[in-house]
Amino acid sequence: MTHFIDGHLVNAGSPATVYDPSDGTPVADITLGGAAEVGRAVEAARTAFGEWSRATPAERSGVLASFARALEERSGEFAALESRQAGKPIRLTTEFDVPGTIDNTAFFAGAARNLEGKATGEYSGAHTSSIRREAVGVVGSVAPWNYPLQMAAWKVLPAIAAGNTIVLKPAEITPLTTVLFAQVAHESGLPAGVFNVVTGTGPDAGSTLLRHPDVDMVSFTGSTRVGRTVLEAAATTAKRVHLELGGKAPFVVFDDADLEAAIHGAVAGSLINSGQDCTAATRAIVHRSVYDDFVAGVADLMGKVVLGPTADEATDLGPLISAAHRDKVAGMVDRARSYARVVTGGVIPGGALTAGHYYSPTLIADADPASEIVKDEIFGPVLAAMPFDSDDEAIALANDTVYGLAASVWTKDVYRALRGTEQIRAGCVWVNDHISIISEMPHGGMKQSGFGKDMSTYSFDDYTVVKHVMFDRTGTAQRDWHRTIFRNV
Repeated sequence: MTHFIDGHLVNAGSPATVYDPSDGTPVADITLGGAAEVGRAVEAARTAFGEWSRATPAERSGVLASFARALEERSGEFAALESRQAGKPIRLTTEFDVPGTIDNTAFFAGAARNLEGKATGEYSGAHTSSIRREAVGVVGSVAPWNYPLQMAAWKVLPAIAAGNTIVLKPAEITPLTTVLFAQVAHESGLPAGVFNVVTGTGPDAGSTLLRHPDVDMVSFTGSTRVGRTVLEAAATTAKRVHLELGGKAPFVVFDDADLEAAIHGAVAGSLINSGQDCTAATRAIVHRSVYDDFVAGVADLMGKVVLGPTADEATDLGPLISAAHRDKVAGMVDRARSYARVVTGGVIPGGALTAGHYYSPTLIADADPASEIVKDEIFGPVLAAMPFDSDDEAIALANDTVYGLAASVWTKDVYRALRGTEQIRAGCVWVNDHISIISEMPHGGMKQSGFGKDMSTYSFDDYTVVKHVMFDRTGTAQRDWHRTIFRNV
């Protein structure tokens, strides 16, 4: 499995190998495509667009419903493959990644029949106006390596449900479930060319896709740094752009919070997917009166987290995606030792785990809000904690970031909760929880975390164009407004 173009598996390009981050063993040999493969895929998507965009909502819904059933039947296969290529514990892929993808597919099977517009009406008096929502066209998407299957689904499903066709470039180090996802979609009745996958590097396949003149829209999930490059590339042909970028989520714990719940939420929220999650809790902002107890509780619970083989049901935490990324995380923690306190973790495990890219769950306390460990995205199993004294200070610290993807507020006071959800600048603010997502609600950020929404019917705002249609109601040749153009007729 390398590329999926126009309804067929295709092997073309330079050879490469996908490795299991947990032990370094090969998972699959692949080929990396470039401009030629992207060109073939875009041509297939352009050809398929005419028929697919004219399919009825019921027809598109039916295909997606069949797709959801097929994914359910092959859920074990997807979970095992996702675990191996991305280094995820099998429990995470079985209980989170794959079920979430199936649910998303089932949701968009229904949402495909619910494209809404403003009510038809006579707004000028002499005309009847109505709104059409139409597909944008060919969508070029670039997905990340941290959630290969789910991110593919988040990009593909709203696009095709709305009548678009798509060319998706997965991360070249984790493309396997994305290609299988496209193959199962086609086997479920999705016409050839509607959903294409080209595996390749960013400079080759990604750059070509973003700048291709026959691509009408680009969607990117990844770092803010690369997101700026995507914007520049899309500007060359004035494409519509959808960006889901980095995050540095605040986890605000007030003095009246359920401390046990906050401790459990902080550990789960910071360690999910080994911390390789844009919405992961990374900055614990805790009231000084409960700060020491919070730090002690988080450290104790982190110490009980089990690192191990990803195929083992007992494993809680998997490896980071690569040795280079693990070393980057370790470097940030090591530099933090000079200005903050590493309470627990901060080491690369030895023994049986040395063959993989593991890093221990890490809690850093007393970091200055202006320090690297607090300001910059770590993307690893690291939580930085700092105290606050007043509600105003807590909100200010939560907003003291260029990012605005997600946040959480922990309190029993409804007024504090309301203030936090209003004043914290993030695309999603949880109250007394962190990370939870559902298909019916949107996901997306503000500030340098990007713009546009994944999931929910709000995603259709990105993947459709609004067209105003206006009918004359008078049947007259001469209109009053004509007199502003010519008087003597």
